[in-house]
Amino acid sequence: MSKFEYTGEFEFRASKKMLYPYLASASGLSQWFADDVNIDEDKTLTVIWDGEENKAKMVAHRTNSLVKIEFIPEDPNDDKPNFVEFKIEMNELTQAVFIRVTDYSEMDDLAELGEIWENLMHKLKEIVGG
Repeated sequence: MSKFEYTGEFEFRASKKMLYPYLASASGLSQWFADDVNIDEDKTLTVIWDGEENKAKMVAHRTNSLVKIEFIPEDPNDDKPNFVEFKIEMNELTQAVFIRVTDYSEMDDLAELGEIWENLMHKLKEIVGG
């Protein structure tokens, strides 16, 4: 199955330090990203959407700047697993803070995916007040 990459950039009126816990912790992600997110002793995330469980690993993170979550493929031969990456960036000139989202998955309707991410980021903005 073909995979597609969506990238979106969303401006926030919140500090990088304030945003990071919402991207890097199970409790933070469960507030806006999924119906629920749990983490086990092996650091495997269980991300639940509409009652369906998806297993994932946080494969990269840099405090206050980057989180990359890779979904564990059902097919062990899948050498390019789905992932979502959040980069928190600041425009040095304007001091504006942005989250750059990269979503790599089978979802081929980039317009619909853009709408989904708009809604998710709106929800996060409401939570952080930014």
